[in-house]
Amino acid sequence: MADSAAEHKEKVKSPHAEREERILASWNEKGIFKKSLQKNKESGKEFVFYEGPPTANGLPGIHHLEARAFKDAIPRYKTMRGFHVRRKGGWDTHGLPVELQVEKELGLKSKKEIETYGIEKFNEKCKDSVWKYVREWETFTDRMGYWVDLKDPYVTYRPNYIESLWHIISKVDKDGLLYKDYKVVPWCPRCGTGLSSHELAQGYQDVKDLSVYVKFKIQDARFTNVHFLAWTTTPWTLPGNVALAVGKDIDYVQIKTGEASLILAKSRLSIVKDPYEIEKEFKGSELVGVSYEPLYPFLKDNVAGAEKEKLVNAFKVYAADFVTTEDGTGIVHICSIKKSTSTPILIVGAVKLHSSILRATRGISACPNFAISSLRKIKISHGNQLISKMVVSVSGSRK
Repeated sequence: MADSAAEHKEKVKSPHAEREERILASWNEKGIFKKSLQKNKESGKEFVFYEGPPTANGLPGIHHLEARAFKDAIPRYKTMRGFHVRRKGGWDTHGLPVELQVEKELGLKSKKEIETYGIEKFNEKCKDSVWKYVREWETFTDRMGYWVDLKDPYVTYRPNYIESLWHIISKVDKDGLLYKDYKVVPWCPRCGTGLSSHELAQGYQDVKDLSVYVKFKIQDARFTNVHFLAWTTTPWTLPGNVALAVGKDIDYVQIKTGEASLILAKSRLSIVKDPYEIEKEFKGSELVGVSYEPLYPFLKDNVAGAEKEKLVNAFKVYAADFVTTEDGTGIVHICSIKKSTSTPILIVGAVKLHSSILRATRGISACPNFAISSLRKIKISHGNQLISKMVVSVSGSRK
């Protein structure tokens, strides 16, 4: 009796579902979709539709149905308006999500382990993975009545697709429309690759990190044994420092505290709780162009040729509109791998970046040839809380 009830329940469908299935059966029987691909073929009016392809290593979801409803309605409308629409389907067979899925299946935890396993073998596993749910996708496509040509799809890992993209890039370059520039992108040290905004969003987390105040020794005849005091919430980017930013209309002071002479915004003196005396005062515009010693000389020492020439404007102070005195010291650490707000000042200052990617580890440990030469505690308040901060002085001395 129980089996009979379950069987009866499985066969029961809503009138809407039954009507949809009758329509789908009629379309298939009469070859309506195939006829639509031939319709208006000689009209000379083309509406080009290549589907932004799904990845078949994951199951389709309700969000795919919603997007495909629009992808289906517009080509149908264009066909009725006299256009020839070829409705080209495709499969997205590359990208970080595919690799991460295969890594999980193989129990691999880093790029190094992938290389040990074998890149060629890993790629073959990825190629197999991308077809894992292709039958489910085909069933999903048919059932929702989405008209797209999956009999002759484009597949992004096949040579004909890859070569077609290179051909397009070649044509754009020959037309003088391709140029080289720099873009700040998120970087995954575990995967050893840049991340798209979509990939970043998949594992994005808000985390709390300690901020640090950092001394940059000035190289200028007007300043003897004086340091800029900068503040950063991303201390692991310090090996990539290429410039400092100030506000040209902000008031700055040079203070003496203990054995140190430091420059910071006058309105931020409240962060210094050790005794101090003001030695000099000046506008930020007076600091623009002042050079300082690189925290880590490996960038300066290891580039050569044309790359060396690009560093002529690095390790200097530049004016930037985004500098404020709401927190920190009024002096901003600018890094080639920092957030995108760093980019405009580097372009204005003609600082062409030499990539200093921090692989696999964070912070100072990523640069084993250089060491922190001194650490000194001063009392600094942050908000309403009085805390001890480390003022980091990095000379880049070799171990």
